[in-house]
Amino acid sequence: QVHLVESGGGLVQAGASLRLTCAASGLTFSNFDMGWFRQAPGKERESVAAITWSGDSTYYTDSVKGRFTISRDNAKNTVYLQMNSLKPEDTAIYSCAARTRISIEYEYWGQGTQVTVSS
Repeated sequence: QVHLVESGGGLVQAGASLRLTCAASGLTFSNFDMGWFRQAPGKERESVAAITWSGDSTYYTDSVKGRFTISRDNAKNTVYLQMNSLKPEDTAIYSCAARTRISIEYEYWGQGTQVTVSS
């Protein structure tokens, strides 16, 4: 059974940093591309960042480029999202997700961790 467990969220002031962690189990982690998504109240879920199974390619939505960094450690079955210079508009529930290399859709999702940025 696949489990994705996020941690590292919290309440911070604007300009602060947080590091989110997603620990995966029940899958061969190195076979999966990983993504971070977020959903703010009243808004649709959006893709924030993604990283290929090998870590050699990454994607960021425009609003977080230069501030967020996605990385992974396949030996630890973990993917990270380093978030710097946080803004109030980054407030959302952040979830990680996994998809196999040949999939278009993400197949497995975590429960999410709340990130709240105060102004």
